Order: sequence, then C-alpha cells, then structure tokens
Amino acid sequence: MMNYSEHDPPHFHARYGRAKILVRVADGAVTGSFPARALAHVQEWRKMHSAELLENWQLARKHLPLMLNELLE
Repeated sequence: MMNYSEHDPPHFHARYGRAKILVRVADGAVTGSFPARALAHVQEWRKMHSAELLENWQLARKHLPLMLNELLE
C-alpha cells in the first residue's frame, strides 16, 4: 500500500495477517516486523519493482492515479 499524503523518504506499507511493516524503497529498510519468509518475499518484490515504486511515489505526491498493473505482474 502507498498513501497519497505520506512523508519522505519514499516507502510503502505491507501487511501479512496482523503484522504490518513500512519498507523504504531505496534500501529496503524496514520499520515493524514480519515473519522471515514473508519479509524475504516483500524484499524480493521491492527489488524487482523499485523503479515502478518510485514512479508511483511521484504520482502519489501529485495526487495522481497510481500505476497498478506494472506492480502486480
């Protein structure tokens, strides 16, 4: 999840069951905790989609629709 009214640096939120984390796009720094296997999947996905995540961050800052299809592939 990426919110429209967020603070820098660029990041996204992820949930797994009741666990929630905040993940910085640039380096994968995490606030919160996830099970190790779920966190590994999130980090792999972040690396694969970092360019799209940064584009979406810029769109969100301008309150424009986000690109979802590219991230869900």
